[in-house]
Amino acid sequence: MAAKNSKAKDTQAKYTVPGLEIEDGHRVAEILQMRLHALNDLQLTLKHAHWNVVGPNFIGVHEMLDPQIDEVRAAVDVIAERIATLGVSPGGTPGALVAERTWDDYSLGRADTIEHIAALDQVYDGVIADHRNAIEETGKLDPITEDILTGQTGDLEQFQWFLRSFLTNAAGELSTAGATTEKGAAKQGSAKKS
Repeated sequence: MAAKNSKAKDTQAKYTVPGLEIEDGHRVAEILQMRLHALNDLQLTLKHAHWNVVGPNFIGVHEMLDPQIDEVRAAVDVIAERIATLGVSPGGTPGALVAERTWDDYSLGRADTIEHIAALDQVYDGVIADHRNAIEETGKLDPITEDILTGQTGDLEQFQWFLRSFLTNAAGELSTAGATTEKGAAKQGSAKKS
């Protein structure tokens, strides 16, 4: 544990943005670091699904994911640069992501379009919920970061809506309602659309 704390101190500058106390700026950067990991993971997961989706609606889903990937990659850059602006070195290596994340790897390989969509809906649930928590936390310290996260959350929610359009019936019910895991959502979504 001491090694991690020592490394963290080495990656922090002796400044932050004007108008914030250095401790607050570095705390905001710490919150953003987990958002950076989540968005890096999300863009890789979306690309993985893009490569592995098969079956009916293949081309529509395959092509729908590319703009989401591009937007999430852009969000990664915004978050990393905000961390650096706050006086902290952003950690963008795969090793740091795997070591520090609080979620499991995406669990589907080659799978039907509905299975991937249902699983990705679960992924978006987690990323959006954590982004909303970060909005609340950073809002107490830094309205600029809060604004960045708010804009990104709106985009993520729209992307999830695109996915959910495949999982929703005319009555507005999700075929995956109540699912709590990616594989469970995939199975449930696939069974109800059959």
